[in-house]
Amino acid sequence: MQTASELSPQAPAAPVSVTGATLAPVDVRYAQYMVIRRNGAVVGFEPGKIAIAMTKAFLAVDGSQAAGSARVREQVAQLTASAINALLRRQPHGGTFHIEDIQDQVELSLMRSGLHEVARSYVLYREDRAHSRAESRRGQPAAGAVEPPPPIRVKDGDT
Repeated sequence: MQTASELSPQAPAAPVSVTGATLAPVDVRYAQYMVIRRNGAVVGFEPGKIAIAMTKAFLAVDGSQAAGSARVREQVAQLTASAINALLRRQPHGGTFHIEDIQDQVELSLMRSGLHEVARSYVLYREDRAHSRAESRRGQPAAGAVEPPPPIRVKDGDT
């Protein structure tokens, strides 16, 4: 067993595998970038999530055999780098991206690389998720909505 004093603080963290996808450790290069989620929460920018989303789009088109394909992994890595570089060019000194802007850039990267079927799968997934979010919001009261007071009953039973 290694103690804390035996570990080198300069040693880079190893990539972490999550359900077959390899995520890079949190990279200090992206520490000054944040993402505004749809619910308004502001979270750290995680490039690994872009790679996961692209991989899922490839899997939707090519099937589960695409997960082990070196070609798909290479394309995902190149496309992820392309999307990230495009985002960072907009905010070279740090800043905040809206989740929709990130997803638009992923879609654009897929289209520009000629992967129209994968881009279509990605767009359809986004549309399906938007529809699901709208449906779930439909059953909830609107933010700031005031519920009507309960009816007041008098002794004789009338309201």
